[in-house]
Amino acid sequence: MADDTLAIEVLLFTDGACSGNPGPGGWAYILRHVASGKEKECSGGELETTNNRMELTAVVEGLRALTRTTAVEVLTDSEYVRKGMSEWMAGWKRNGWQRKENGKLKPVKNVDLWKQLDELVAKHQLKLTRVAGHSGHPENDRCDELAVAASYAVRNA
Repeated sequence: MADDTLAIEVLLFTDGACSGNPGPGGWAYILRHVASGKEKECSGGELETTNNRMELTAVVEGLRALTRTTAVEVLTDSEYVRKGMSEWMAGWKRNGWQRKENGKLKPVKNVDLWKQLDELVAKHQLKLTRVAGHSGHPENDRCDELAVAASYAVRNA
């Protein structure tokens, strides 16, 4: 993770959606190159998933789309993603990808995605920003629209 003095090159807006939890879900991201304003939108879905998996997948897929080491601001409405990246992941790694629950170590949920995210975070300089969901934030609203559409597409496929 990086500090607030980072010269951001790319903005990564993300969102996930799920109809039922578990159920059909979708993820989406918008990548915006700050200097040129050029954007890329992408989305996808899974038939049987959870909202947290879709939120994580959006960030993983967005970072995976970057072709070189980049200073990125990740904007998400997910507290799970924000806290996982900024507070929990380092401890999970120290504990062999396990978390403490009622004084005992339990496997981290979505560990496959957290491990992918950990590898991607190591390649980039990141600033993490939480935005309020469903609050009129244009890019977050667009990602939500794309993620919901992707969840419907996998449900109706």
